[in-house]
Amino acid sequence: MHLSEAQQQVDHWIKTTGVRYFNELTNMAMLTEEVGEVARIIARKYGEQSFKETDLEKNLDDELADVLFVLICIANQTGIDLTKALEANLQKKSARDATRHTRNEKLK
Repeated sequence: MHLSEAQQQVDHWIKTTGVRYFNELTNMAMLTEEVGEVARIIARKYGEQSFKETDLEKNLDDELADVLFVLICIANQTGIDLTKALEANLQKKSARDATRHTRNEKLK
């Protein structure tokens, strides 16, 4: 699935099942909440925290998809084409960081 298709599918779902978009502030709060859930899994699976019984049913792939869904909602409601935005961002990073990381001694 391309990003443009994902944006269209999320928009369709919102308008048919979700009724309407939450406002931008609510979606920003929801994005923060979903990122926190990703952080919780990462801290337990790859970090030093131990899983609680209620954490065991959480899946990283599902939580990352939740982050992506809300991010797409924010892009849709603010008129951002994520394909164009990502392409521009990658160009910016490629120009800015062309040699930065290869010269970083900490990464060798």
